Amino acid sequence: MSQDEPRNDVVIAGRYRLGKRLGRGGMGTVWQAADELLGRAVAVKELHVGEGREATGALREARTVAQIKHPHVVVVHDVVEDDGRPYIVMELVEGGSLADRLGADGPLDAGETARVGLALLGALSAAHDRGVLHRDVKPANVLMEAGTGRVVLTDFGIARLAGSTTISETGAFVGSPEYTSPERMQGATAGPASDLWSLGALLCAALTGESPFHRDSLGGVLHAVVYDEIRPPVQAGPLTPLIRGLLERDPGRRLGVAQAQRLLSAYVTTGSLPLVDRAPGPTRPAGPAPTPPAPAGYSPTEHVTAAAGTARGPGSRTRLRAELVAALAVAAVVGAVAATALLPERTGGGGQVSAQGGRSTGPSPGPSTSAPQSPAAPPSGGATATATTTVTAPAPVAPAHPVSGKPAPAGYRFVADPDGFGLAVPQGYRRTTDDQRVFYVSADGAIRIGIKVTAAPPGGPLAAMRQSDENGPSNNPGYRDSSIVPTTHDGLPAALWEFTWNGFTAAEGPRHTFDLCWDQNGRMYDVWVSAPVGRLTQARGHFDAALDSFVPVG
Repeated sequence: MSQDEPRNDVVIAGRYRLGKRLGRGGMGTVWQAADELLGRAVAVKELHVGEGREATGALREARTVAQIKHPHVVVVHDVVEDDGRPYIVMELVEGGSLADRLGADGPLDAGETARVGLALLGALSAAHDRGVLHRDVKPANVLMEAGTGRVVLTDFGIARLAGSTTISETGAFVGSPEYTSPERMQGATAGPASDLWSLGALLCAALTGESPFHRDSLGGVLHAVVYDEIRPPVQAGPLTPLIRGLLERDPGRRLGVAQAQRLLSAYVTTGSLPLVDRAPGPTRPAGPAPTPPAPAGYSPTEHVTAAAGTARGPGSRTRLRAELVAALAVAAVVGAVAATALLPERTGGGGQVSAQGGRSTGPSPGPSTSAPQSPAAPPSGGATATATTTVTAPAPVAPAHPVSGKPAPAGYRFVADPDGFGLAVPQGYRRTTDDQRVFYVSADGAIRIGIKVTAAPPGGPLAAMRQSDENGPSNNPGYRDSSIVPTTHDGLPAALWEFTWNGFTAAEGPRHTFDLCWDQNGRMYDVWVSAPVGRLTQARGHFDAALDSFVPVG
């Protein structure tokens, strides 16, 4: 008998006779069935779990889901166990999924998308009120009831109580990557906000036919979720602010259920969207403050790379994506990508580096008496405690990219740096240096693009970044949320390092750093961007532009 043929000879729990198979996913197989006790058609989901504690846990979680009563949540009639295998008995919703409808009829218009979104928000709100996260909100798990148009959120098969992680006990990835939030990609615990990110991706799919994070490989998907610029589809029209709010990478700033419901309710009834009230984000400084010389007693080697000049290499975002593919054992990548969600500030690129190319193991040098008077030049993180020097001579400006010939992106200019490289930097950024590194710094000193070029050290970029990470707490007060991802740049071995720390001053507040280094022709290139946490969007854009345009010279 084929898997799709009716299984009329199978009766579970003494009352549910299985019929044809309706669908199959990673977490279970769904059968149409007849409840012989009550004489009604039902859907029965056979869970793909093990025995013992795993099966018991699945049943317990299914019973919790059964307590959710909402018109847009599939009704769970029963939770049973038969021959050691758990089953969930649900209402049978006549009609296909949203994925089926998109495949057959094409994308929805903004009005229908808003109606679907509003229904799903109600379903998620009811689930979250009971402490249940769906964790797999996607078009295939949204049913569209024929004849009534009722929207039903189903397949809570991987739902967990709030506080669970994305990696199962067996190390498997839980959920659908194209609809999974950045914080869950980290393997970190996730809250209700993670379901709202998934809803934002689903709304984009409803408007266009596919997730905005769809790529040709799993590594590409992971990179897109964590790094790529998020552009709501043009089809979103007036729903664009809502989608932007749901696809905010920082879960603390993501739109909440109540806010999103208010916006969609207004749109469904009036055809227009009121102003978006963003969810309160983390405390930020009132404004970017100039960074004074580091206080005596410590040397926050901003962007210190452990390997001799762990140069965070200019890598295009596309290449980084490819690199993640190579580095991917799903659980490993998920963990590695973790830090990317917050894009923490790294001490990588200009790190304390020994003359041999390895990171210095000695104490971090204290600030020089000739520390820069401008916030543009951070304290030196080099191997030797030489004085920081500000270079006033600007780098030559190139009208176009020296290799591709393309004009600089809007708001940027190409510079041919005298230290042997070229890249695009924002208009108005000025060049400074210390004894080991080159910086391009914003007018207010708050955002710094750093570049370091050294001889390639033993162990390569990954070893360099790991050593930098080990020295992070001593070099950066409040060092936290760090992650290192092995990757490639232009097909060459590379490493991506991110972290956050307390910043130079209390007035400025915490900072994040993005840092990429790679080996090329016997040299290690390290490129990083450091910025206050309140300006991460700017920083990410500058980081991408620098990596996409970087060209070694000589």
